[in-house]
Amino acid sequence: MATVISLASSKGGSGKTTTALNLAVALAETGRQVLLVDLDPQGGVGLSLAKGEREWTGLAELLQGTIDSDASIVKTKVETLALLPRGRLDAADALAFEQFIAGSGKLKEIVEQQRALRDFVLLDCPSGLGAVPRAAFAASDFVLVPLQAEPLALRSIGQVLRVIAEVRRLENPRVALLGVLPTMVDLRQDTALNVMGAAWRELASVFDTCIPRAESFARASELGIPVSFLTERTPPEVRRFRALAIEIETLLDSLAPASGGHDATVPRRLV
Repeated sequence: MATVISLASSKGGSGKTTTALNLAVALAETGRQVLLVDLDPQGGVGLSLAKGEREWTGLAELLQGTIDSDASIVKTKVETLALLPRGRLDAADALAFEQFIAGSGKLKEIVEQQRALRDFVLLDCPSGLGAVPRAAFAASDFVLVPLQAEPLALRSIGQVLRVIAEVRRLENPRVALLGVLPTMVDLRQDTALNVMGAAWRELASVFDTCIPRAESFARASELGIPVSFLTERTPPEVRRFRALAIEIETLLDSLAPASGGHDATVPRRLV
């Protein structure tokens, strides 16, 4: 059964979709079965992969019932990674898309169907704290919150934490904060250093891994690929996402019941 993780941020520009895409790749490259779902009406995952606005069918059509789940899933060159794109959605219909996700209950049905087929389902939410992130939290086990290493992001992070708590109280008692992930970190800058210091002092559940501000992300975006697919020498940022994947799996194992973790094994003897 999959662990369902929403990636959400109260403000744009946090690197949320970049994190979702590269984390999905890192988890899949360990052999985990991963589905990345694009809940953003802007279609951020497709845009990150340089796909045209109407190139892929996906979530929009699945919600409408015009295609089935098999037809909505896009396979990738990483055998264990699949995508559920936003689908063909005109920008003028974004509000209707959000309202349907929030009011129909279909998102939870789709997630539960995919939960049985995967190890991880990652939900890339639109920025902000509107109807779609709330619906995603209601269907999730955990929320991962990227924190851009800038003062405004730090000041606003309490908003998303309060929404997680509210959804946990009213709709989904299972959902919890998985962790706060520092992104766009450049510790050579005093401002970023001050933000990170405050985050470590004041916030619970800050990941040990942080994602730096790096040119490799811009190059990967220009080419429409995950950062690990760059053909030059492997960027050090790739190792950050691999470390994040390990940190998440270790954390989930620590939260699992004593009867078995994410990958329970039979006890063995060496001699």
